[in-house]
Order: sequence, then structure tokens, then C-alpha cells
Amino acid sequence: MVLSKAVSESDMSVHSTYRMPENSIPKEAAYQIINDELMLDGNPRLNLASFVTTWMEPECDKLIMAAINKNYVDMDEYPVTTELQNRCVNMIAHLFHAPLGESETAVGVGTVGSSEAIMLAGLAFKRRWQNKRKAEGKAFDKPNIVTGANVQVCWEKFARYFEVELREVKLRDGYYVMDPEKAVEMVDENTICVAAILGSTLNGEFEDVKLLNDLLEMKNRETGWETPIHVDAASGGFIAPFLYPELEWDFRLPWVKSINVSGHKYGLVYAGIGWCIWRNKEDLPDELIFHINYLGADQPTFTLNFSKGSSQVIAQYYQLIRHGFEGYRNIMENCHENAMVLKGGLEKTGRFNIVSKDEGVPLVAFSLKDRSQHDEFEISDMLRRFGWIVPAYTMPPDAQHVTVLRVVIREEFSRTLAERLVLDIEKVMYQLDALPSRLPPPPPPAPLVRKKSELETQRSVTEAWKKFVLAKKTNGVC
Repeated sequence: MVLSKAVSESDMSVHSTYRMPENSIPKEAAYQIINDELMLDGNPRLNLASFVTTWMEPECDKLIMAAINKNYVDMDEYPVTTELQNRCVNMIAHLFHAPLGESETAVGVGTVGSSEAIMLAGLAFKRRWQNKRKAEGKAFDKPNIVTGANVQVCWEKFARYFEVELREVKLRDGYYVMDPEKAVEMVDENTICVAAILGSTLNGEFEDVKLLNDLLEMKNRETGWETPIHVDAASGGFIAPFLYPELEWDFRLPWVKSINVSGHKYGLVYAGIGWCIWRNKEDLPDELIFHINYLGADQPTFTLNFSKGSSQVIAQYYQLIRHGFEGYRNIMENCHENAMVLKGGLEKTGRFNIVSKDEGVPLVAFSLKDRSQHDEFEISDMLRRFGWIVPAYTMPPDAQHVTVLRVVIREEFSRTLAERLVLDIEKVMYQLDALPSRLPPPPPPAPLVRKKSELETQRSVTEAWKKFVLAKKTNGVC
């Protein structure tokens, strides 16, 4: 229910929430009104809940502003922008070890984010599976996809929107990612793919894609199926190649057919850019690609969106050539070192259990050791008084009894900020210790019942019979 109050006629042009104002106002006034309201938003640099980039160099900001009026879909009008996207696709495909020849062009597309990229990859898997089933004369109306319960909500959206059964491997206490063995057990002839996460949103952990590939290889050989893997590398795709180059998770594994990655996370670009890369052309069915010519030339397109800005594509290309492999590696190493500083500071307090792993996305997930008086949600709430935005949340089934706080370490989060955050967390804990508990009191313990000895039991039975016999005599029955 929306609660509202009457607004005077003089206020309607400025403060109306639900209707366009009747009259115009000066541009300076419009700017000031909006700017004043936006001051109440949180500080993006202190938003430690988000994986999304909140700072870029001024030179890149200039390029973004210069291209803000370019519609990316007008490829014939803006051919250079299209070329920059193709260069990004090829650079990322080589980073992920796509099996390409020296002059072969990679198969991929820029998207609004990893959510769209996952939708496109899922559609490609579903269509390939349907085509194969039709050719074999088999039913093709009950596709399923296997994931862990730790997947991002976009996987649930894909399953619901495109009518695919979602089979989730449940988590367990102390193991907060998909178990490859349990995942492969769920696979059947209707499985269009198994989705592995390179960098869980919950604790940053990389799932074991190599083990998943090896287990699927055995199952596919035994059954004759061809169940593939998609790697959701939204967070980890721009981390693993630089911090863990020997880790096999990408196209080096034969059953990995497509990978998505978020350029707006550790690709170091502002929100609004993702990428989907396919192993080769055979993994992207031709019938999913549309060709249009009403913008001036024949243009192939495989997206859920149509019009979109060009700025993020240009910004991604800037970051790739500006930093190169060396620069990205230095940035990711610095993020990891700052995560270790934060982790060490939290451990020294003696108040927290660390839930995240050292190898993975540079973040620190942690929970209280003692939750008898206060919980993680109170810590999250009180940290906002210092400007910090640190989320608290419960784990998915079957680990929903575990509550954690999570701090994501991005490029602009310095060692100084990490040390400052630890100090502020210690202040919050000191303040909470002085407050009465908001948590409901635990239920009283059940009374202890002492087990009677055999002699005591016999006496109780005898006493009961005596009372019974006396009651009969008193009633005159005997």
C-alpha cells in the first residue's frame, strides 16, 4: 500500500512523484533538485557489497563521455566502435585459451552484463540439445540444467524464462560451492549443460572445473551423451588468468563450450558490459543469429537487447590496451594483498570465523564466532554509521543456518582503507558489547529426569496397585 499526502499546487511542479510536472523549470533548478537528492545515496567507493567497478582513470572517463550519444547497434554508422568490440572479443578469447588459429576470429559478443551473456549461452545450449534430440527422433520437451545452489539469480531467471528445469546441488556446512561429483550424479540425457562458477558470489571460491570436466568425460564416454560445461566466470574470469595461470578452468578443458565474464567487475569497467565467448562456431547454432539491414548494411546480431550505449565497449578496450597483461596482473595481485590485510586484521580481533578462501576472488567473507548476544545483521547496520556498506546474508540450502558478512576488494580499495575498516569493525563490536541483546533469548533447557533404579520402579508399581485396590474397596465393588 502506498502512503501519500496531498501536495499543494505550488509544490506539484517540483515534488510530484507519480506524474510529470505541468510546467517547466530552469535547468539549474532541475540539476540542483536532483543533485541534492542524490547526496543521500551511499558512497560508491565505500560500497563493499558490490563487485562492480566504481572508479576509472580520467582519460577513460573522457572517452566514455565523448561516446555517450553513440548507439552501439548502429554498426554501419559507427564501424570503429564495432571493430573495438571485435578486438575485445578476440583478446578475451585468447586470454581464455580458445582453440583459435593464428588469423582465426573468435566467436563471441558484448552484452549488457553477465546476466544477458548467461541467457545467450543457455539458449545456445538448449537449441543445440533440441536439434540433437530431434535428429535422433527423441523427446526434446524436458531440458534441464545442473548448477550449485550458490549460483547468481540470473541462472534462476534463465531457467524460469526459457522453461528449463533447474537442478541445484545443495551446499553443506563448510562447503559452499557446487560438489562436482554430486553435480554429475544429477546429469541425465536431458541435461543441456552443467554450469560451474569461477568465483562464487557468496564467498569468492572457485569451483573445481577440472574435476567436473574429468567426471563428465567418464560419464559421457559410458553413456554416449555429450553433456557440456558452461563456466560462469562473471567475477573470476579477469582474475584467474593473472593470479592463477596454471589453473585449468577454461577452454583448455574439452567439455567447456562457453564462458561468460563481466567487464564491469574485474574487467575494470563501469556497470553495463559483459562478454560471452564460445569455444568455436559449432557451439553457437546459426538459427539463433539474426541478420538485419535496415540500418544501412547487413549486420549479424545475437543479443536480447537491441539499442545500447557504446561507451562501455570503448572503456573495455581502453582498459585492455592501457593495462595489458602486466597491468591486470599487478592490479589483481594488489587486490589479493589487500584482502589478506583485511583477513589478518579480522582474525586478530578473535571475534570472527573466515568463510572465504585465500584462492579465488579477492574478498573476505566472515561470520561471528559468538552469536549469543548479537548477529551479523547488526554489524552491517552499524557499519553504515561510518559510511561502510557491508552486506550480511544467509547461505543457500542446505547451509542456510550460516550467516556471513562480505567485503569485496576492488582496484580502488587501498590498504589504508582495509586497515581503517578493521578499526571501525572493532568500534562496532565494542559498541555492541555495551548494548542489550536484540536476539530472542534461547529456550530454557529441558529439566533433567533421573532414571529410576529397578528397586524404585518396583516400589512405584506396588504403590500404584495399592492405591488402585483401596479405591475399589471404597467404591464397594469388591
